[in-house]
Amino acid sequence: MTPNRLTSRLTEIRAGRRKALALFLTAGFPEAGSAPGAATALAESGADIIELGMPFSDPLADGPVIQECSARSLANGTTIRTILRDVRQIRSSSDVPLVLMGYVNPILSYGAERFFAESAQCGVDGVILPEIPLEERGRFGPAIDGSGLCNILLVAPTTPTDRIRAIDAASSGFLYCVSTTGVTGEGGKAASGDFLPRVKGAAHNPVLVGFGISTAEQAVRSAAPTDGVIIGSALLKRMLRGEPEASLRNWVGTIRSALDTA
Repeated sequence: MTPNRLTSRLTEIRAGRRKALALFLTAGFPEAGSAPGAATALAESGADIIELGMPFSDPLADGPVIQECSARSLANGTTIRTILRDVRQIRSSSDVPLVLMGYVNPILSYGAERFFAESAQCGVDGVILPEIPLEERGRFGPAIDGSGLCNILLVAPTTPTDRIRAIDAASSGFLYCVSTTGVTGEGGKAASGDFLPRVKGAAHNPVLVGFGISTAEQAVRSAAPTDGVIIGSALLKRMLRGEPEASLRNWVGTIRSALDTA
């Protein structure tokens, strides 16, 4: 089986004492077929990992920015089939690790085993299914593991330490640390100051923190006690405003530089 690009990249980052930068894009937004070009540009600008969001009509964990992008993506005709086509196109020109993040209903409609197998064949490296708690990991775990994909689980500010350890033990690739209560984007209640060090101390996987990070300063602060950050809504908000690619590249480069020099 081909070595997993995600675990290899995170191992390299740890060895180099760097901080990982993961960026979230909604597949099919702003236009059908635009994700490959955007993902490649972001990787060239300093992103270590690209998360591709799979749009769904009832995105319970997402705030207004990602909801808007998902609605536009669905209106553009995005399906799992078109998302996998985008993955193949990205993979033809870039080895950036790719993670698919989304909800279970479209996967069930497509066929779960088929989805995980084809995702791996197209060049996906991991999946994040926010709806699936630890107790239900077995529902998809064998198919995910059997396809060679990383199964990335989430912990939140309300997660007790013993449960963090259990979730970490069931995760692969990295542990997704949600830094605020509520949905994606800004406005959630921030975790207490000991939360990120507590997660890092309990985890064996690399810990990447997301939700509510929008500036270089916030990225540096969140990355300090962890292994890196995930930024989604702040990027998509800029894309909703129609910022040109050069501006997006500069913004990503600023965050990359801040993480590297902190």
